[in-house]
Amino acid sequence: MATPVTSPTLSNSDTVTRSYAGPMVLMTLLFLLFGAVTNFNDVLMPYLKDVCQLTDLQSSAVQSAFFGAYFLMSLPAGKLLEKLGYQRGIVVGLLVMAGGALLFVPAANTRAFPLFLTALAVLGAGITLLQVAANPYVSVLGPARRAASRVSIVGVANNFGGAISPLVGGLLLFGGSVALKAQLAALPLAQRLTQEAQLVKAPYLGLAGFLAVLAGIFFLLRLPDIDALPEEEVLEHQSVAQGRTSALSYHHLVLGIVAIFVYVGVEVGLGSFLIRYGESQGIQSLSPFTQSLVRGLNVATNFAGELFGQSPAPIDTTAGFTKAVGAVLVSSYWFGSLVGRVVGIPMLLKLNNRLMLVAVCAAGMVLVGASILSQGETALWLIVLCGLMNSIMWPVIFPLAITGLGPFTKQGSSFLIMAIVGGAIIPPLMGFLATHGGGMRVAIAVPALCYAYLLFYALSGYRVR
Repeated sequence: MATPVTSPTLSNSDTVTRSYAGPMVLMTLLFLLFGAVTNFNDVLMPYLKDVCQLTDLQSSAVQSAFFGAYFLMSLPAGKLLEKLGYQRGIVVGLLVMAGGALLFVPAANTRAFPLFLTALAVLGAGITLLQVAANPYVSVLGPARRAASRVSIVGVANNFGGAISPLVGGLLLFGGSVALKAQLAALPLAQRLTQEAQLVKAPYLGLAGFLAVLAGIFFLLRLPDIDALPEEEVLEHQSVAQGRTSALSYHHLVLGIVAIFVYVGVEVGLGSFLIRYGESQGIQSLSPFTQSLVRGLNVATNFAGELFGQSPAPIDTTAGFTKAVGAVLVSSYWFGSLVGRVVGIPMLLKLNNRLMLVAVCAAGMVLVGASILSQGETALWLIVLCGLMNSIMWPVIFPLAITGLGPFTKQGSSFLIMAIVGGAIIPPLMGFLATHGGGMRVAIAVPALCYAYLLFYALSGYRVR
């Protein structure tokens, strides 16, 4: 368990006159990176299912390896952060991520699924260190009353990266030129899979190079070291903090840890199984709206591909639901979260954050329930709309959970980041139910239960005791 850190507080003049615009820009870039790397897994999972010839349950290990690193590394990351500080911790996290990205090269060359999982776990470990540093840093980087809006601002960047990433992934892994597709289709199975495995190398080599450059930038810059809430906020909760020996002494934090666990689980689970859910619907023809959306986004991604010397084939929207169509819907799911963040920022400044959390949790539960009772594209689009509901959950839950922790803020953040392991546990649970418990409709019931708990936290569990 991490040792509590006693941090110097900021004076009133510091909180009024000091500008944190520069650090906020850098944090925003980091969160864009988080979203892009994380949501690329939503298309990587069905891609590896084919390339490595996996079962449904085996393919869900993609998310387990990535998000399992959050559970294993959160407390060590918290201890490391106490020794290194925010800035050096971010540099180390970026370099660890770069190492994980480089591991995709030997994994692709050998087509060894365990090596892919190792690469994903190292990537997840690097992001864990970055998250442990960046989330509380953003939360306390200015007045506490605007913490939710600051977290929401970087969340916009996170969702933007997450919305673009599946589109790029669909282009790189499921797209390709007409000639390349014809050439691969003519090969024997083993040779085809070997060639398809090479498609994943370029994006992760590019990612490794970008991460190394970014680590160098953070190493050279000077960031303000802010360890706890401003003085007036610490004093406000001083009576609550008396007699506490650990962050886990705070009941609202413990319930917040569970809330983060189920929130990440439902968000990752719905995104990961959206393509699978679509395939289970047996959709033979797409609606005009969906066809127009797929064609429109496909034109944009193909144009981007041509800028890099590729000639991607257009997505066939006449063949009903395919993985390529599903990648567009996954992107739409995350784009909904982006829109929700953009709209939610001014609303979080004006309206009661907790009541907004109540509303979106209740709406998410209703949407999933309605999807289970629906069929075809309607069932899919109801799940896509859940992305909009998920948008403000993290920026509201995280500040609520660390409210009043004072010197235990970093420790509490470590526990909350550890709870991201929900993304490693809930998707395999959904996969198990889909395989052995009655199909995808039964599996989709799990997110409905997650939304029910989040509603409880928004109504009662958040209270500081």
